Amino acid sequence: MKRLKRTYNFSTPSWLRSVQSILYDFIIPLTIFQTIRTLLLPTFIDIILLVIFITLTIRTHWQQP
Repeated sequence: MKRLKRTYNFSTPSWLRSVQSILYDFIIPLTIFQTIRTLLLPTFIDIILLVIFITLTIRTHWQQP
């Protein structure tokens, strides 16, 4: 008796991939801008935003194509 192989397709939709590619283009300039802003006027919100941008930058850098 043959066993059926199940294939799972968990690929992202095309509209989400296009949004991700646009955001990947802007994440490094946003991170640099937020770093400068946090150095000049450090508030709690700025620090949280900077942490979010840094994690997104690291995620995009280590993401496999």
